[in-house]
Amino acid sequence: MILFELCGSENHDAYRALEVANGNRQYSFIRSLVDASLAVQRPFLSTHILKALNFQAITCLHTNAGEYRPCEVRVGDYEPPAHYRVDALMEDFVNTVNRNWDGLDAVLLASYVLWRLNFIHPFINGNGRTARAACYFVLCVKSGGWLPGTTILPELLRQRRPDYVAALQAVDGKVAVGVFDLSPLHALLSELLEQQLKSAVPPPPPPAA
Repeated sequence: MILFELCGSENHDAYRALEVANGNRQYSFIRSLVDASLAVQRPFLSTHILKALNFQAITCLHTNAGEYRPCEVRVGDYEPPAHYRVDALMEDFVNTVNRNWDGLDAVLLASYVLWRLNFIHPFINGNGRTARAACYFVLCVKSGGWLPGTTILPELLRQRRPDYVAALQAVDGKVAVGVFDLSPLHALLSELLEQQLKSAVPPPPPPAA
């Protein structure tokens, strides 16, 4: 069953209901991945993890869940790399993340993961959800465990979509002129991570009467 083909729209109630359910399962899956990665002392990213995160996001919603896209796609005015380049680009991406795992701070490495996955756009659908999930996986593993908070970073990014898209586009614009600068995304992630962590701290008790 592929709901997009059956419904013909992502706005159909059945599509949206399964999208929410998939998102909840994906968040649970990220937490399991973080726990497993730390338990076996294998703190690194892999293409298997990325494909699994995409599968969790779009299974039964779109074709090719958990598989690299077999065709060209367009995202607004942005045209991602050709589909035949995706395998090589993803291998290079994962290797870059793992080479810099110990040398970069957690937020900067997570910012790179978030930007680069959106830039490559390796999947037929669910790229944003996969990028946010992978970003959070890296952030948690680098931080040594699941980060507390009532609303976690991927959801906060979704809620701040205009700012999130603007930050991605700002990095793209810098890269286009030969300047690799992740500061727009780094600033946004730092702000939202602080918001998440503050939400986990109970408010102080009221003053005694």
